[in-house]
Amino acid sequence: MAELDLLRFIAALAVVAFHYLVAYASVWGARPAALFPPLAPFAGLGILGVELFFIISGFVILMTVWGRGLGGFARSRFVRLYPAYWLSLVATAALYGLTGAKALDPKLSPGDYLVNATMFQRLFKVTDASQVYWSLWAELRFYLLMVILVIIGVTYGRVLIFSGVWLVAAFGADRLGNEIVNEIVMPDYAPYFIAGMSLYLIHKRGSAWLPWLYVAGGYALSIGSALDRVHRRVDNVGFKNMPVADLSVIITITLIFAVMAVAALGLIRLKPSRTLTALGGITYPLYLFHGVVAVALIPALTGHLPPWAVATTTVLVAVALSYLVYSFAERPIQRLLKPRRSTQTPSAPAVQVEKASVP
Repeated sequence: MAELDLLRFIAALAVVAFHYLVAYASVWGARPAALFPPLAPFAGLGILGVELFFIISGFVILMTVWGRGLGGFARSRFVRLYPAYWLSLVATAALYGLTGAKALDPKLSPGDYLVNATMFQRLFKVTDASQVYWSLWAELRFYLLMVILVIIGVTYGRVLIFSGVWLVAAFGADRLGNEIVNEIVMPDYAPYFIAGMSLYLIHKRGSAWLPWLYVAGGYALSIGSALDRVHRRVDNVGFKNMPVADLSVIITITLIFAVMAVAALGLIRLKPSRTLTALGGITYPLYLFHGVVAVALIPALTGHLPPWAVATTTVLVAVALSYLVYSFAERPIQRLLKPRRSTQTPSAPAVQVEKASVP
């Protein structure tokens, strides 16, 4: 589905816009919203790019596990997530260990970086080496929940039961407020994953009232979750520095669900191309590396170029670096780690090339 590649890239660019034009005050040495006042209300909505990632992830991961065993699922997730993640972790450690960079410095010890290499650092209460790693913890917990579904066997009916139970649990956990339950159920992010899974069922089997009910329920819970996330940011930095109104958040979440519904129904179909494949491929490296690029470039360019030129140059460099990582590091490593097809079973179906919607 080439349209998902495009949506993933748009989501990544939205996150980049949010960080570069609104969030990275320590990188610019000033509040970015004051540097880009006409763009800030729109760039601020880029904070919701991760929510689009989560819906796509629910869709794609269910597609990935359908008809696959536990070993195959675990291997595919490892190969997809860790190579680029480790490269970004090394780049982050090198940036702060070998240069005088201070902005966004997590101030980690070598042991903390090693814990980060597991991607389970939040489980051990260790600070993320990069601010964007928080969403990977949500993805990992989603994968662990999907393991339950893989173990019992993925069928249409079981996915409906699983999604329904999870949606009810998310609704209840949000009101219970228990920290451990929230870590497992993820009431803030579960609605997006569940909606994505339900949309895949609609894509695979056609429209039915129960999957659409789950999509509607996920949408309703997502509005509150998205507003809460934006409100926390506004409360932290002030509306002037995060000029995002409630109505714009509601419209954005509505558009995200609408676009995914249209894609699931097949009303939008893009012809696969190398360009779209490349855009989908560089999404994950762009998400992981754009912070490193910003810390390295923006302070060096500020004062020599106007802010818009600094931001544009930094985005272009981040995209170019992400393409290099995707083409010359991530893909070769993934090919090396993927199991080779047995020559004794030439009639076996080819393994599908996967591009998880990891942010």
